This record gives sequence, structure tokens and C-alpha cells, in this order.
Amino acid sequence: MALELEFLGTGDARRVPVYGCQCRACERARLDPRLCRRACSALIRGDGYQIMLDAGRTDLCESFAPGSFQAIVLTHYHMDHVMGLFHLRWGTGHTVPVYGPDDPAGCDDLYKHPGILKFQPSLVPFQEFSIGPFTLTPLPLNHSKPTLGYGIEYQGIHFAYLTDTVGLPEPTLDWLKRRPLALMVLDCSVPPKPNPPRNHNDLNLALALAEQIAPKRTLLTHLGHQLDEYLYSAPELPAGVEVAFDGMVTRF
Repeated sequence: MALELEFLGTGDARRVPVYGCQCRACERARLDPRLCRRACSALIRGDGYQIMLDAGRTDLCESFAPGSFQAIVLTHYHMDHVMGLFHLRWGTGHTVPVYGPDDPAGCDDLYKHPGILKFQPSLVPFQEFSIGPFTLTPLPLNHSKPTLGYGIEYQGIHFAYLTDTVGLPEPTLDWLKRRPLALMVLDCSVPPKPNPPRNHNDLNLALALAEQIAPKRTLLTHLGHQLDEYLYSAPELPAGVEVAFDGMVTRF
């Protein structure tokens, strides 16, 4: 079976439209649901397996039948990446393995009351592990909470999922540059800024990383409404760089 990546959400913590905002991006999203951006997350599928990357959407219980995915892999424990777990945990009948970074604080009481969530031992940077046909390598990112991106290999295909981050640590950058990446999914939350942002890539940083790492294709995710508005009138993105959108499916 071909490898598939589906974007369940491509928005930043505010999502799009932003409550009360009347900018062009938010107004357009209210008129056209295809322009809305939900909590940033994705699914990877291959060989009968389906793995969820982050769990920020609050409708997981309504959208996915029990047993329809085999594991959840978290980048970090900020609320917009784990909100869906708070309802999902009270399910019955089976357990869901959850993998993530070493963060003793976690988020609220998830560790104390995991319910059907079976939290696995904390992942070790650069120490690969397998889920079904997928081999994942945790990659440290630059963020305000312990955060991991993932290098993912499936039947000889390599791609990377990197959100939330501002720039990349040198060891992660070196690791990525040594792999022939078919795809890089990269955090890009805000339009170009005169000074580097604190927790997320602006467009300048994201494009510079795409040029350094040189994957065949780069898809930008974790977008905010200001970046959407900027892109309406901005020059075209470089060849091989695109903006992801909710519901987008990429097949390898």
C-alpha cells in the first residue's frame, strides 16, 4: 500500500478564523470552510496501519471509530496538540498507545488519569523506534516546552514532520541533511519578521530551512491568520514549497 499523509489540521493555537478577528483571512474562512484551519495534526497510513501525529482536535471520538488508528505520537504537551486526548481517554474496550517527549509535567492530569491512553516510555532523541511498518526517529526541536519532530521511514521512503519549532537545533539539522527526504512538513506560523520570532518559524526561517535541507517537497503547516492574509498578496513561494491545508492528502 502506498504511503499517505493526511493533514487533520494546519492551524496555529489560535486557529483560523480567529474569534472576533475581521482580517481578510478570517472573514474568508468564515465564508468558505475549506479555508478554516483546525488544530495542527496529521495521519500517516501504510500497510493497514494508521498513526496520528498530535491530538489537538477535540472531535477525535466522533471522527475515528475505536481501533481505526494504532497509536498517537505527540510532538509536545501544549494544549492545542493534546486537547483531543481529554475526551478520548474516557473510552472503553481497548487501549491507545501514546508516544511523546520526556516532559514530566505533561499537560494537566493526563498522566494521573490516562483512562484508555497507554503512555509509553519517554522517547529518546535520535533513538529510532517502530510502529508497524513505520520507523520513527525523534528529532529535538526549539520550542518553549520539550518538543520533538519526527523523521519517518516507510518502505525506503523518508519524510520529516517538524512542528512546533523556531529554526532547528544543529544535530537535528545535520540529521535531516543526511537523508534523502521525499517530503518535509515544516512549522511556519507567521509572515516574515524583522527579528526571529520566539517559538515558531516565520516565513523567512522556513524558506531558509527548506533551502538548507533540500527535500523534494516542503509543505508548510501550523499557519496563523496573519500568514494566510500575507500570502494572499505575497509573491509565489519557491518551487517545491507549498502551503498545506486541512484535509489535504499526500501520497508517495
